[in-house]
Amino acid sequence: MEPDQHFPARRRLLTGAAALAAAAALTPLTAAGAATPRRRRARSAGYPPVHWTPADAANYTAANRPAQYRIDTVVIHVTQETFADTLRLFQDPAHKAAAHYVVRSSDGYTAQCVRERDVAWHAGNWSYNTRSIGIEHEGWIDEPKWFTETLYARSALLTAAVCERYDIPKDREHIIGHVEVPGTDHTDPGQYWDWAHYMELVRGANFWQDLADF
Repeated sequence: MEPDQHFPARRRLLTGAAALAAAAALTPLTAAGAATPRRRRARSAGYPPVHWTPADAANYTAANRPAQYRIDTVVIHVTQETFADTLRLFQDPAHKAAAHYVVRSSDGYTAQCVRERDVAWHAGNWSYNTRSIGIEHEGWIDEPKWFTETLYARSALLTAAVCERYDIPKDREHIIGHVEVPGTDHTDPGQYWDWAHYMELVRGANFWQDLADF
């Protein structure tokens, strides 16, 4: 099995975060978009549904992580583009950038554009690129309306699952904004990104359990 093939599962929330429950209830898909069997993983966060939408190979570096480079960071981005335009840019070989995932604002639909084993060019810092998973979120940093509860919930499930896969602590030292990457000239996710709420959702994802395999 490739290290980034996901088997997301339907889960029920044991503590109060109803938005996460709604996000987990959608049909599970593989990166290629086909329905897959569920896998029971007690008391851990499963990957939410993701849809394989590959970036052009000119926008990332093929690798064999975590064997080649350890993964210890999640970088949170805001696209400054629509979801559709972001995917088009990642598929343009002249763009020279891509993130591993892009989350749509309206419904939390998540595209996987780069496999986790590969080094996405998203942080503007090679060292951080090699060690991180980049998650883009549709919207603009000065328009908080884009940061919907569904976007927060679906992204939080994804971040929690990434952290559990690579044993990354679920804290602000290891889950950072693009603005916090050394040497960057970016300011995302910006002042309207609700870090307190987001981290609460990420940590709350620990309390999900599989309902059943199917």
